[in-house]
Amino acid sequence: MPAGRPARRIVLESKLREKLTALSRSTSSPFRVVMRARIICLAADGRGNKEIAKDLKLGERTVGKWRRRFADDPRSGVLDDALRSGRPPQVDMTVRLHLVKLACRRPEGNKSPFRDIWTQQALADALLVDTGVRLSRSEVRRILDCEGLRPHRVRQWLHSPDPDFAAKVERICGLYLSPPSGAQVLCIDEKPMQALGRKHPTRIGPRAVVRYEYEYKRHGTRPLLAAFNVADGTLFGQVRPNRKADTLVSFMNDVAKRYPDGDVYVVWDNLNIHHDGPGNRWSKFNAEHGGRFHFVYTPLHASWVNQVEVWFSILERRVLRHGNFAGPQELADTVHGFIRYWNSHEAHPFRWTFRGRFEQSRQGRVA
Repeated sequence: MPAGRPARRIVLESKLREKLTALSRSTSSPFRVVMRARIICLAADGRGNKEIAKDLKLGERTVGKWRRRFADDPRSGVLDDALRSGRPPQVDMTVRLHLVKLACRRPEGNKSPFRDIWTQQALADALLVDTGVRLSRSEVRRILDCEGLRPHRVRQWLHSPDPDFAAKVERICGLYLSPPSGAQVLCIDEKPMQALGRKHPTRIGPRAVVRYEYEYKRHGTRPLLAAFNVADGTLFGQVRPNRKADTLVSFMNDVAKRYPDGDVYVVWDNLNIHHDGPGNRWSKFNAEHGGRFHFVYTPLHASWVNQVEVWFSILERRVLRHGNFAGPQELADTVHGFIRYWNSHEAHPFRWTFRGRFEQSRQGRVA
């Protein structure tokens, strides 16, 4: 029986062999490219196509194809898939790039007046002004999707102008993660709440979707004054008629009765009533309680570092957001009831991972 075509000889330089060997062992490269690299490495060792096909569980024709292709063009890039034929692009590359450039900038008044964010149609109109090329909204969407661009989306961010931001945040995180021995660390803040009454009862709609009437009646507001204990996750809170300075001092006196011994570190924000003021309210308060209280202020525009804000978020989602209250008293009773339930059944310290250094962690997380 006549012999078939002899296999092409593969010779690899040392650098190319190292590169292909690493590619043949890669766990992140496409599997098909890894297998092709293994074919070439085995072929360079003098193995025949039939033997390689058996070892790699591939077809002999596949092994021969990639041996020949590499022998004709001995470089690692030849192992990638060649460009496929198909319909030529309908949009010139320069037009696509100009559309991407537009999407990555804020809308300009002369191209898109009275507009702060882009829409697909607004981008198409601005592109027509700049290039004379008219694209449909669907074509604009496809180009943006290919680049992963969403210029219609808006995210809020807030910069803290506090020059001592890093030092303040690091101190607060140190109190959370390594509190002083025998001391209590309390996160204190006030949350304004509205007593909203729905005009019609909430119902369960199709597919078990909760449906509530968007019209409501306002029955007044009440603030919640709250102190979250970082160590055990319990919350001491009172719904008061207002949140004036005298009201806060009265609340803090109740906090002092709740924690009668040892030092108390109070973490709160820079609200005006949290400072001494003309009457030296907190200096007098601390003198009355033996100087046990240490007031630690969050940086400007950084209330997120206060753990009581996390608890307020839980209260908002579970009680307030979809609540239906006939008046301020019902609101107060409901919130006080949730606080009692939380302390007896669900209280737990939040798992705080942010240490005040952004190169190690980006945010505080809770369990």
